Amino acid sequence: MTRLLVVDDDPQIVELVGYKLRQQGFEVDTAIDGQDALNKLAGDVPALVLLDVMMPGMSGLEVLERMRADAVTARTPVLMLTAKAQEEDLERGFALGADDYITKPFSPRELVSRVNAALSRTLR
Repeated sequence: MTRLLVVDDDPQIVELVGYKLRQQGFEVDTAIDGQDALNKLAGDVPALVLLDVMMPGMSGLEVLERMRADAVTARTPVLMLTAKAQEEDLERGFALGADDYITKPFSPRELVSRVNAALSRTLR
């Protein structure tokens, strides 16, 4: 079973995303903030990370930067979840190595489609 990590400080988002992904057959692990995500990534690296941009303490962009600097997680696909869709935020995320952006509020069907697309690109 393909394991994904969902990182968001909003429990409702984590619940919704986790539910939809489990319905599609994914195993879902969750983290409530950036440090929690890094701790989980230090263990077993998931096939893909869904990462909120705006979180207290450490932002998703900081987590992404650390992931890309670590040889173990450097190639793990990352989809950024964001309520901030300004062009400069998208540019910064892509420059840091984000694979895709999903803007909140999002369609659960679109989320699943983007996850599947990102996984198919990495499994080629």
